[in-house]
Formats: sequence, C-alpha cells, structure tokens
Amino acid sequence: MIRSFFFIVRIVLAWMLLFLLLSLPLMAPGHGNNPLPLFVAFAITMAFVITGAFSHLRRVRLVAGHVDGGTLGNRQRRQVEVPFDADEAFDLLDAAIRELPRSEEIESARDSLQIRARVKRPALYGGSAVSSLLRRASPANWFGSLRNQIFATVTPGDGTSSVTLICEPESGAWSDWFRVDDGTNLENAEAITRAITRRVAERRRREQMAAAQTATEKELTVARLNLLHAQVEPHFLYNTLASAQYLTRSEPAQADRMLGHLIQYLRHSLPNVEEPLSTLGTELERTLAYLEILKIRMGARLSLKAEVPDALRAIAVPPMMLQTLVENAIKHGLEPKPGGGTIWILARRDADGIAITVADDGQGFNSAGGGTGIGLKNVRERLRLIYGPRASLAVVANVPEGVAATLTVPGAATPLAEGSAP
Repeated sequence: MIRSFFFIVRIVLAWMLLFLLLSLPLMAPGHGNNPLPLFVAFAITMAFVITGAFSHLRRVRLVAGHVDGGTLGNRQRRQVEVPFDADEAFDLLDAAIRELPRSEEIESARDSLQIRARVKRPALYGGSAVSSLLRRASPANWFGSLRNQIFATVTPGDGTSSVTLICEPESGAWSDWFRVDDGTNLENAEAITRAITRRVAERRRREQMAAAQTATEKELTVARLNLLHAQVEPHFLYNTLASAQYLTRSEPAQADRMLGHLIQYLRHSLPNVEEPLSTLGTELERTLAYLEILKIRMGARLSLKAEVPDALRAIAVPPMMLQTLVENAIKHGLEPKPGGGTIWILARRDADGIAITVADDGQGFNSAGGGTGIGLKNVRERLRLIYGPRASLAVVANVPEGVAATLTVPGAATPLAEGSAP
C-alpha cells in the first residue's frame, strides 16, 4: 500500500514540476494576470495523471496478483533457463515472440542469437469514440507513440541456454516519470515466459511418451521373441523321445546312440535357451547333434556336408534358426523323396555380413507336401524383431534340384532386442 502511494505521488510530483516549468513563461509580466485558465488546465492534467496511475496499479494487480517494485515498473526483465542448445532455444524464443498478440516488426538475428520486436498496445478499456477521444487527450500521449518493444537474447551454455528478455516502452526511460504502460509490458513478459515454459514442458512430455513407448515396444519384442522361440523346441523333443522309446524295444543300441545325441543336443540348448543370441559354433554343434538323431531314423537316406570356417564360429546368431532351416529342408525336401538326399551347411562372410546357407537336393518347390511355411515365417519374424532391416532370409531353388535358404545377419551388431525396438 505504501509503495503504491509513493508511486502515485512520484508521478504527480513529476507532472507538477513539468507544469510549473511550462507555466513560468505564461506567468511572467506582460502575459496577463488571470490564473483561472492555467488552474483549469492544471486540474484537468492532474485528473488524467491520477486516473492513469490508479488504472495502472489496478492492471498490475490483476496481471501479477500483487503490487511491488518489480511489477509496478514500465520496464520488465526476465531470465529464463532453457534445457536446450542455443539453436533450439532461439527457435523456441522466436516462435513465442511471433505468436504474441499484436507483435510486429520482428527482427531475428540467428548468428548473434538476438530478437527485436515492436508490440502495439491494446485498447484496454474499449474502442468507443469517447474512449478514443479521452485516450488521445491524455497527457500520457504527449510523448509520442504508445508502443512497446521487446529485446531478447539467448546465451549458450553446456547443453543448456539462458534467455534474457526485456520488455519496455518504445520511448526513453525518462518518460517513465510521466506516464505508465497499464501493465502491458508486465503482461508481455509474463506471456512470453509462459510460452517458453509451456513449450519446454511439451517437449519433455513428448520425450517421456517416446521413452514409455520405446520401453513398451521393447517388452513386447522380448515377449514375442520368447513366444517364437518356445514354438521351436517342443515338437522335436517329443518326436525324439518317442523314437527312443520305440527303439528300446527293438534296437536298444540305436536307442542308446539316439539318447546320447539327444544329451549332446540339450547340452548346447538348455543353458542358452533364454539368451537373445547364441554363436554360430554353438548352433552348428546343436544342429549336428540333431542331424545325428535324424540319421538314426532315416539311415542311409540322409547325408551331411558342413563347411563352416573356424573364424566364423564365434559370430553371434539367433538361437535355433540354423536348426529350423535344416528341419525345413528335411521335412519338405528329403523326407518326401524316396531316396533321401544331402544337406549342405555353408557359412561365409560377404559385404552384407555373415551369410549362412542350408541347401538340400530334395524335391524342391514342386513337392506336393510343401508345408505351411510357418517355420520360415517364424525365422523372418524373429530376424525382424532382433535386427530390424539389417538381416534377411532368402529362399531360392537349388541347382539341379532342391532348395537353398540363405540367412544373412550383421557380422558385428547390437540386436534390437537388447536396445531399442525397431
């Protein structure tokens, strides 16, 4: 209350002093001695001044919620810390100033990280003819245009930026002794600060939503990988155990060999069944144990040729994919063929990564029992979930007969299942 009183008294005293200085020539000898016109002019001027000062106090209280030395001033300064680099903070500040109502003559200097703008003052108390007349007659308009101006700079920091915002009348600082801005510069400073804060908060919300979505997609990816992996193992184990049970009654020695290969197979399978990646060497040993079991069942109808360089055996590959390709070749290529055939397992390094080929000389694509393609679909889906577009599976006709399936994976890459979702 005391601050508001002294604010009004300061403006009134400034106008009284100005009026006294202007009226001294009129009070000199030779200009008449009638003081009535001078007194009337003084009374009207003081009425406008006091009314404007009270209006300013009321507006400041409405905008800021309180009145103090900082809010009463015509010139407002704000310092806002922005958690962005300088270029991004400059774009944010520029957009906030351009969206300010009645802003004009905006000058943006990206190299120096400075923005200047002019802002028209609104007609706060209506646009009627009487209001317009009173506004033009007010002594506050005797000192030129009633526009405001904005000067803003961005100071770069280490991953953050500091925005300095100055909102003030377009006239010089001396005019603050005689007129008020009705809280318009306070309103502009608060509006720009709110816009910056809102945009920063919106950016943070988007980042949080993206992080939450990424985490959800990762969980879904891991769940789908586990489901696809779980679909691979059971049917082979059931078939092998059923075959071993049958052989124990007719050929115990063969049953013993089959169970030995099954143990070897499980030794390479069970410890890593939950891991996203295995190695080519481990997968080859597992697949060879699987083929030895099938040799007992198929006899001379199945032969194998494997050429996998030792240098590639440490390469990371998804588990069970090599065996799935071998299973597919036997089930749809060699088993329907009366005389059986050969399975080739080849690995090489090429420009796209590591190429692993499983080929057969079975009945090929012309087989009547071509299957449903679930195994190959499973492989492609797991490749997509683990590597995204960086891996592929190509299935082509073998020459002179059969099918060749080539699995290409990155030679050294972090799978998507361990990082972000594709």
